[in-house]
Amino acid sequence: MPSMHEKVAVVTGAMRGVGLGIAKEMHDAGATVVITDLDRAGLDDAVSELGPRAPGLIADVTDLKAMERAYEEIMRTHGRLDAVVANAGVGDSAPLGSITEQQFDFIFGVNVKGVLFTVQAALPHLSPGGTVVIIGSTASTRSEYAMSLYGGSKAALRQMVRTWIRELQGSGIRANIVSPGAIDTPSLRSALAGSVGEDQVEARVAEMGAGNPIGRLGTPRDIGKAVVFLASDDSNFVTGVELFADGGMAQTG
Repeated sequence: MPSMHEKVAVVTGAMRGVGLGIAKEMHDAGATVVITDLDRAGLDDAVSELGPRAPGLIADVTDLKAMERAYEEIMRTHGRLDAVVANAGVGDSAPLGSITEQQFDFIFGVNVKGVLFTVQAALPHLSPGGTVVIIGSTASTRSEYAMSLYGGSKAALRQMVRTWIRELQGSGIRANIVSPGAIDTPSLRSALAGSVGEDQVEARVAEMGAGNPIGRLGTPRDIGKAVVFLASDDSNFVTGVELFADGGMAQTG
């Protein structure tokens, strides 16, 4: 496993699901991992599950001043910042003709503005050799019915990173994207239970995985392993990439 020994990392939206899986992998790799989210009870549960070196911090990624205060608190407490993982994101679906202003503002507010504020507020504090990893999605390249807003928000991140690596030239800071496909999370299973019934969830998960070249859905810790590589010194000549951690789905159609 790549080492993150003595590094301080931040993972946004990390009290459950993919964000928590990322935080677990970073913690196991030796990092102190500050996890952020909006719900204190959920954060406390995640901190208890992670163990030592994983404090929780309430922070709203859509509020630039809140993110600036969060990083100032991290610097006061830990004295350094080595890696930022912009994981917080939301999804919604609606076909063209029925998309509302509220849906647009919500999805682009969290998925695009929230990533911008997460990264921009961190820049004054990132150590030389610091890393930024943004969580994208295969939806940035695959067209799915009624998912134009979500896919568009993730595609925007790809172009932002292409530009940012030029603007970061000379700073020693790297920026990359990890784009998951379908991931087996409690939220996915809950959504499936609502659509196909609780008794059909396992069959539907297996069916979804069977269509993947790897033959299964991903897990949150699968994504965490990819993030640890890009956040560690093992990838010190890698910047500006979009790494599809999706079992090959983005390459097959």
